[in-house]
Amino acid sequence: MRIGVPKEIKTNENRIALVPAGAEALVQAGHQVMVEEGAGLGSGFSDEQYTAAGATMHDVETVWAQAEMIMKVKEPIAVEYPRIRRGQLLFTYFHFAADETLTRALIASGAVAVAYETVQLPSGELPLLTPMSEVAGRMAIQAGAKYLEKYYGGLGMLLGGVPGVAPANVLIIGGGVVGINAAKMAAGFGARVTILDLSLDRLRYLSDVMPANVEMIYSNRHNLLERLATADLVVGAVLVPGAKAPKLVKREDLKRMKQGSVVVDVAVDQGGCVETIRPTTHENPIYEVDGVIHYGVANMPGGVPRTSTLALTNATFPYAQRLAALGWKEACRNDPALALGLNVVNGQVTYGGVAEAFGMPLVPVEQVLA
Repeated sequence: MRIGVPKEIKTNENRIALVPAGAEALVQAGHQVMVEEGAGLGSGFSDEQYTAAGATMHDVETVWAQAEMIMKVKEPIAVEYPRIRRGQLLFTYFHFAADETLTRALIASGAVAVAYETVQLPSGELPLLTPMSEVAGRMAIQAGAKYLEKYYGGLGMLLGGVPGVAPANVLIIGGGVVGINAAKMAAGFGARVTILDLSLDRLRYLSDVMPANVEMIYSNRHNLLERLATADLVVGAVLVPGAKAPKLVKREDLKRMKQGSVVVDVAVDQGGCVETIRPTTHENPIYEVDGVIHYGVANMPGGVPRTSTLALTNATFPYAQRLAALGWKEACRNDPALALGLNVVNGQVTYGGVAEAFGMPLVPVEQVLA
């Protein structure tokens, strides 16, 4: 199979979907790997490293025009839509349910879209989302600590306080992978941390593994409003796989929050769980609504591309190998977890959360695999 790896061109995105070691393994398996010139530089991988691994370097148009499978990190943006070919396989993060324009563009293209974020194991784990959720959860606390500084309009608080001065209150909405990693970081700083979650089983598990300065509370409207009033930093960590995030923090709720408090909504890729959040970039990461600082960077792990690329490709590469070796249809027939990654196939929506988000017809995955 001809596998293309274009350079990521979304603002401040420096990750790459395939490292030289992965390229070497694919070439040794008999595949052709085509990498856009300079695509790996942001993550610390030179063109020479790719050519030494057996890949060939090309301009962007050649990569898109000749590759049967495109491996990316972030969803295609508007300038890339015309490059997508009918029948071409795209393997990347898409987050379709938060972007109708992207969804319609992929439908119109006739391509096959396998989304990292909806590949799901029988246990419920999202193996290709997990590594970036780990990075984003940890970065959420770094970002929140920074924007609590007075220079950025924050409260002027040190997250962990000092002897004789109370630490900050950190509220984490959601106890999944993002939430647990954010809690670890915030607790390590010495903050007072609260995790809200709907699953009692999850809360019991977190109670066993979290340090004493992390409190687990059942998530309901009353408890959320109570904790928002005392929070200095709020981390949105809610995920409904493949669907829009529920809007749990309403516009009117900001009036309860402290002036200069900070919201970091990691769910912004899926529309966000804070009603007033909108996507921002690493160049312009924050804005203020009703005195509350909002951080909505939609590709947070892109800020630490070396770590993120290595973590992501560790998880995605085995699936890429299978797609290359078997083709998308046979690979998905053999692996139900990978089949759940099919979101758009030959102009048809095959993932329920995407169809529901935009009122589109749903074609069962079993039908397109038949």
